[in-house]
Amino acid sequence: MKNRIVIATRESLLALWQARYVAGKIKEAHPEIDVELLPVTTKGDQILDRPLVEIGGKGLFIKELEVMLLEGQADLAVHSLKDMTAELADGLTLAAVTAREDPRDAFVSGKYASLDELPQHAVVGTSSLRRQAQLLHYRPDLTVKSLRGNVQTRLRHLDEGEYDAVILAAAGLKRLGLDRRIKSYIDTNDSIPAAGQGVMAIEARTDDADTLEAVSFLHNANIAYCIRAERAFLAKVGGDCKVPAGIFVVPDGRKKIVAKAFIASPDGKELYRGEDGASDAEAEALGERLAEKLLNAGGREILKNLQKI
Repeated sequence: MKNRIVIATRESLLALWQARYVAGKIKEAHPEIDVELLPVTTKGDQILDRPLVEIGGKGLFIKELEVMLLEGQADLAVHSLKDMTAELADGLTLAAVTAREDPRDAFVSGKYASLDELPQHAVVGTSSLRRQAQLLHYRPDLTVKSLRGNVQTRLRHLDEGEYDAVILAAAGLKRLGLDRRIKSYIDTNDSIPAAGQGVMAIEARTDDADTLEAVSFLHNANIAYCIRAERAFLAKVGGDCKVPAGIFVVPDGRKKIVAKAFIASPDGKELYRGEDGASDAEAEALGERLAEKLLNAGGREILKNLQKI
């Protein structure tokens, strides 16, 4: 067992909270190991004046951290799993996925209590095509505007009156102790989460046996089956935030999992949903099967049209 572990992390307060959480758990389990954080500002954090889909997708939040792993500058990287692309870089692996925090999207507003209370043509902020498509499908009258930056930056834009409401991941708000800002939760039937939403991912080099062993206790096997299905779906439909799609998988007891997913046009006018279930052992097949079902229903044409833009 090594005596020192370096964790690469983004510099946002949420990323640092997650990295410190993992570091603390490692210290509890292995007091003999020194754990250090190595904060990094990623390209995704630096470019805030354009929608994420225009500058390369959510992989921009993890690329620099993965380079540090591959070059040996860090032993672990801690991510919000929903920020990860479907395919990992060669030589890297998910060493652990944690228990899932609240997976729902949260409605945050200074004036209104819920989506239903928003007036006609209210301005709603989100950085996610997934959220945008589902919002506009539910409320086509809304004006959805891009909202970039860390959690605090997004809340500041709301407080300064640029938006009537913003939609954020409940998990991030709760981890930062900002529950009080949540006016209401959006049911997962109305806003299907992103693959991996609410789960922290711990990434490491595939050949670093000592580090993999040191963090194995953090791995949640039940959630891992759900994540396998979610990421298999993600890979099948394109694997990035450029695709207005989502999937949410839950354990259903007796070694079974149940999934619901969607693919939609960015304006929400076309939306294809599906549900399916399988045994834990068939997790990847479940995700792929559900993706294929939605692609055949009309999702494939949506993705073709998006590639032309």
